[in-house]
Amino acid sequence: MQTKNIMIVGVGGQGTLLTSRILGGIMRQAGYEVKMSEVHGMAQRGGSVVTFVRYGDTVNEPIVEEGQADVLIAFERLEALRYAHFLKEDGVLIVNDQRIDPMPVVMGKAEYPGNIIEDLSAKSRVIAIDAMSEAKKLGNPKVFNVIVLGLAAKHMDFTEEEWLKVIEDTVKPQFVEINKKAFAVGFAS
Repeated sequence: MQTKNIMIVGVGGQGTLLTSRILGGIMRQAGYEVKMSEVHGMAQRGGSVVTFVRYGDTVNEPIVEEGQADVLIAFERLEALRYAHFLKEDGVLIVNDQRIDPMPVVMGKAEYPGNIIEDLSAKSRVIAIDAMSEAKKLGNPKVFNVIVLGLAAKHMDFTEEEWLKVIEDTVKPQFVEINKKAFAVGFAS
């Protein structure tokens, strides 16, 4: 199999680490070589967090180059805009329709851009979901990232059952059921 490139972008504390562990787990379970790399930019202060996940028969390096991501998973709208140039021409951008103001916006030194999802949709294949609202319906806003992953999973090469097994193997036991429910919500969207 030719190498596939997945990117996860978000803000510190949004669960990019868990998401990348689940992705790596399913790819290893399927027998692929997997390479991951994480870039933290002031993550603890609400800064960008970027994770590259590459898998295939042979993977030479962990970094996804601009214009090469098959799937770009964005946990926040501005992060989707910030990293959209990494998406392949025929790739898919999965966006959690949530706004988190970065520090320059909070301090009044910049404005949060409007119409981000609409502007991205004019150039790329974009699928947006309000995963935070869905997570709140499940009773746990922290699982919004697994809802987004469930939606993104429909654009990868694995069955829902394979994903659920890896969630069982990756998530702490007390959170397995809520994460499986969250994944199912995204996968059904």
